[in-house]
Formats: sequence, structure tokens, C-alpha cells
Amino acid sequence: MQPSDSSTLAEWCASSKGAYVLDWERAQFDSAVEDVFGYNALQIGLPEIDFLRANRMPLRFSVGLAAGCGLRADPRQLPLAPQSVDLVVLPHVLEFDPDPHQILREAERVLRPEGQIVIAGFNPVSLWGLKRRLRGRRAGYPWCGEFISLLRLRDWLKLLGFELNGGRFGCYAPPVSQAVWLQRFAFMEKAGDRWWPICGGVYVVRAVKRVQGMRLVTPAWKNGGAKVRALAAVARRAPVPETHAAHGRRGSGHLRLVAGGAGEARPESE
Repeated sequence: MQPSDSSTLAEWCASSKGAYVLDWERAQFDSAVEDVFGYNALQIGLPEIDFLRANRMPLRFSVGLAAGCGLRADPRQLPLAPQSVDLVVLPHVLEFDPDPHQILREAERVLRPEGQIVIAGFNPVSLWGLKRRLRGRRAGYPWCGEFISLLRLRDWLKLLGFELNGGRFGCYAPPVSQAVWLQRFAFMEKAGDRWWPICGGVYVVRAVKRVQGMRLVTPAWKNGGAKVRALAAVARRAPVPETHAAHGRRGSGHLRLVAGGAGEARPESE
């Protein structure tokens, strides 16, 4: 039997409760990242678990201070260029860091405009949040974290220019330790989605980075703004034949057509 209190979040994910949460979250992450396209995808934290497995970007890597990260760096000071990443995933990073705001600011900095961010967190408005309040922060993972409500997280994201475009609550069963009891409470998943959807133990949300003043530039033929230039028809007048006076003199009214503009002719004296 797995210990109830683990020294790391990854070890807790190997317990019965952790596996129950992880199975649900991986399905949500797979759905959230599979349709995000670009070149660079970044996972911050939990390098032991690949939350980018369903994404098809050519470069997918993890960042953090824990062993196993592809890039060993502080998530609050990412050694990445601004607007260089297309997707960032944060699996339970914010509630276990003393400065979650800075992590979000760094994620916003490295994300390109219209880039996506996917965040998983424990919901304080749930049976899991109630157990955390009863046990206190010294009880090990995940109870030692600062659970962040979705409303609070949404305000943080909005201040940074993000717009939520998807999300879901899950894991409505009480946080019991035995796998057999978790199976017995499986009926609460469908009931929770229908009757108390905001009281799931965890949530996974996705947001897109919006940049004010930017718009998508499309070809002129799509906008209908370009006008096709056509050649204008120029009126032409038949030349006037030369005339001579009856006494053998040359007529003084001889005309020759000289171009003067579109549809215009003017006389020129010999």
C-alpha cells in the first residue's frame, strides 16, 4: 500500500488517489493540446509525466529545477526569448510555488501572440479542498499546496491578457486512500458533471494569449478591398481630309489629331 503522505508530487501520483487524479487529467491534457499547432511546446514541472504526449509540435521539452527536466532552470526566470513558444502547460505548478504570479508572467512573456496555456490545479471548493483545510499544510502532498480557485485563476489570467477558451472540472469522488472505495464512488463522476459541476476535486483549463491592437492580415482578395484595374476605352475620331480652295490655294482649315487625353483630340496647325 502506498504511503498517504509523499515527499514529492510525482510520488503522490503513484498512490491510489494520485493515479485516480492523474488518469483523469492526462485525458484532459491530451484533448487540450492535440489541436494546438506551432513549433515549440513547453512543460513546466512534473518531468516524470509527459503531458505533451498528444501534441505534434517538432520541439517539446520540460523546464524546472527537478531532476529529469530537459532544461534545468527556475520557472520564475525562464532562459527563453520573448514570444518564442507556442504552447505552455502547467500541471499543478502554481499551487506549490511561493510566487505563482511570477510563473504566469514568465509564461506570458515567452508565449507568442495567440499562443495557448493549459493549467491543472486542485479546486478548493470541493471535498478535496475541505480535506486540505482539515489536515493543514504539513500533511504532505498534495495538501501542503495553496489550492487556487478557478475564479481567482481566471482573474490572474485576464490581467495578463489571457482569455479562457476551454476547461473542465473532474474527480468528484472523495479523497479516500483505498482504490476499492474510489471505484465504489465512481458513480459520482457523472452525477457531479450534472448536478454540481464546479465542485470537482481538480480542474484543467486552457487559455489563449491575446494582444491588444493586433489583427490578422489576410490577402486583399479575401477582404474584397482590392479593385481590379481595367483598361479604359479611348474614343478615336476619323482624320479630316485635306481641302483646297477653288482658286488653287491650300485650305487654312487642315487638322491633324494629336493625343491630348483619354477620349480627347485637339487640332494642331501646320
